[in-house]
Amino acid sequence: MNDISLRPHFHRPLTGFDRRRFLITAAGAGAAGLLPAGSLLAQETPPPQPAQPAPAPPPPQFGFEIVQQAARDLAKQGYSDDRAELPQPLRNLSYDQYRDIRFKPDQSLWRGQKLFQLQFFHVGFLYQQPVRINVVSGGQPAPVPYQPGMFDYGANNFGDKLPDDLGFAGFRVHYPLHRPDYFDELAVYLGASYFRILGRNQIYGASARGLAVDTAATSGEDFPRFREFWIEEPGADATRLTIYALLDSRSATGAYRFVLTPGTDTQAEVTASVYPRRDIGKLGMAPLTSMFFFGENRGRGFDDFRPEVHDSDGLLMETGQGEWIWRPLLNPKDLRVSSFTDENPRRFGLIQRDRDFLHYQDLESSYHRRPSYWVEPVGDWGKGRVELVEIPTDEEINDNIVAYWVPERAVRGGEGLDFSYRLRSVLDSPERPPLGRVVSTKIGSSRVPGRPDLPREGRHFVLDFEGGDISVLRAEQPVEAVVTTSSGELRQPIVQKNTETGGWRVFFDLLPENKPADLRCVLRMRGRALTETWVYLWSPG
Repeated sequence: MNDISLRPHFHRPLTGFDRRRFLITAAGAGAAGLLPAGSLLAQETPPPQPAQPAPAPPPPQFGFEIVQQAARDLAKQGYSDDRAELPQPLRNLSYDQYRDIRFKPDQSLWRGQKLFQLQFFHVGFLYQQPVRINVVSGGQPAPVPYQPGMFDYGANNFGDKLPDDLGFAGFRVHYPLHRPDYFDELAVYLGASYFRILGRNQIYGASARGLAVDTAATSGEDFPRFREFWIEEPGADATRLTIYALLDSRSATGAYRFVLTPGTDTQAEVTASVYPRRDIGKLGMAPLTSMFFFGENRGRGFDDFRPEVHDSDGLLMETGQGEWIWRPLLNPKDLRVSSFTDENPRRFGLIQRDRDFLHYQDLESSYHRRPSYWVEPVGDWGKGRVELVEIPTDEEINDNIVAYWVPERAVRGGEGLDFSYRLRSVLDSPERPPLGRVVSTKIGSSRVPGRPDLPREGRHFVLDFEGGDISVLRAEQPVEAVVTTSSGELRQPIVQKNTETGGWRVFFDLLPENKPADLRCVLRMRGRALTETWVYLWSPG
């Protein structure tokens, strides 16, 4: 899931506006007004003049409907990636060579004029397909021209050999998140339809995408890309920024509007209209992408001094019925796809729940500061499912986790699809479950020394719950663990108060069969749920 490359493309601007200005002349009428009335009457009647064409109407104000129309028109055409060759120096850049190309901060758009500033990414390395970037001012768009002088090329010596119409790979937005004299990186749009947002005290981890098409399908995944952007010029003191994007792929086109609101929890209000070119077997709305290498539930051994390495450690959902579900992430041996059927989901996200530095011990990557990404649907999304894809990886540089919403209704070519949602980048969300929550999942052998009667292949699960009402319940309260499995045999679970943390711990053993087991666990008392529901997919090997 790390294929976020862009292929080169150049295309005609999609502004569609007539920029001519028409002058309405009144010289003849003015001259007549200076003549005496008698003189006009004494003159011969002039021959009739041809009718003057009516002045053209002013160009329309740019808005979301302009992008929607562009996407509709594009969907009626055959797909073309508008591939064009980049200049030779840019085609085979290494990672280090590309990193040596830096945008000059003093070239930032709106520098010293507004709270928002724009900086741009150079094409090259993985990003070989330029995108068109426009700024909308006074309701009219104009392209941002590429200029080699915007960039410091470092040790690369080709800066003066590049054409002036090269274009950009993407852009980033800066804003004074922490102090008024420093403009922090707030958002990035770079690579296919990927984008990221940051709140205060956060560093980049998970990513969002505009659309996912046939992810983990046998037919192969189609990666849509944003091919053009329009950014509304904000007022000097504006604290919201509006960005429009045109999406394109072999399967569909789309019009997107993002309204960014910076803060402790930065938010992007996303409005999307998608126009399929063909029937789509699996369309993923509001897709999220992240990395899980290993954690406390490590099922695959890695020779690493760090206890845990991940950008996210679980999928969290609040269903349309109000149930909270926590699914710890895995780096599996084989590809895994898990589905959670729902109707009108309230929210879902890839969550970095563990915020303890001691659990990571990584001073460079600072995984404890990676944000959680929450998707909160706006309006009714109907029936469908949240799908979680986990892909094996042997390197932490690969994004191997994907989550998205799949609508139940079929997606047909020529039939548009509209949806809206809020994406929030948070460290500690106030929307955490009001119930107790899972804070750790540990798994080991169920074999106990001196007990040869216990099967060696049995798995011992230890779950810790904290928060909510369980934190104030005394040990003698009748708290029970309700544990179920889709296969294998469960030994009677044991639940007890954890006097060290104030939470509660559950132990149970699974005697598995030679097939996967879907496990669920929730703490209850007198029939009432005290915690979110823990779910887990265990597989042999």
